[in-house]
Amino acid sequence: MTTTAATNVASPIVSGTTPAPTSSSSGSSLNPTTNTTLAGNFQTFLTLLTTQLQNQNPLDPLDTNQFTQQLVQFASVEQQLKTNDQLTTLVSLQKTAQSTQALGFVGKNAMVDGSTTTMTNSSANWILGVKTNSTVNISIANSTGQTVFTGSYPVNAGDGQAFAWDGKGNDGTQWPDGKYTLTAQAADGSGNSVAVSTEIVGVVSSVDLTQSPPLLSINGKNYTVDQIKGIAG
Repeated sequence: MTTTAATNVASPIVSGTTPAPTSSSSGSSLNPTTNTTLAGNFQTFLTLLTTQLQNQNPLDPLDTNQFTQQLVQFASVEQQLKTNDQLTTLVSLQKTAQSTQALGFVGKNAMVDGSTTTMTNSSANWILGVKTNSTVNISIANSTGQTVFTGSYPVNAGDGQAFAWDGKGNDGTQWPDGKYTLTAQAADGSGNSVAVSTEIVGVVSSVDLTQSPPLLSINGKNYTVDQIKGIAG
């Protein structure tokens, strides 16, 4: 059995895999329909104001305060239209920057939260973290949910601790390469349960730029750029 649990240095880990967002919203101020409506109201307001000035009674002209308020409204709507245009430009630039950043990850080993990894050449690796010195009970299952290995290991407090599995079951069976999921439970010296964080390292195989934000494919799962904990190489 060459299953090992070693200490390594890596970035802090948060357990689990955060589901990738399925949609995004830029806010109502950038909605094309809203912007069009606002522009239409602006033109209608301008037409009404002009007509009002042209047809006012010379003996009873428009009240100065009322006219000033209308001018303020006029300026406010005009400014809102300009702000919407500027925000639209900023959002477009941000999307371009996100796409450029995402493409830079393709082909690199990225570290993300998760418990399922791909064993290649009889080698599967995870990164564990515990808050206190603990005994960690590990169970590894294959893609069908069958448990193929179990073991208990003393682990010192800290994040970024590597756990490597050579693909051999407890009975010595060599399991084939493929996807395997690690489940870890830990307890301290008093038997109290201790939370265990898990992280995996996988190659970014592709990027879906049709999504916002772009989605990176790692070990068959999708992640956003902000879910990348680090780049291993």
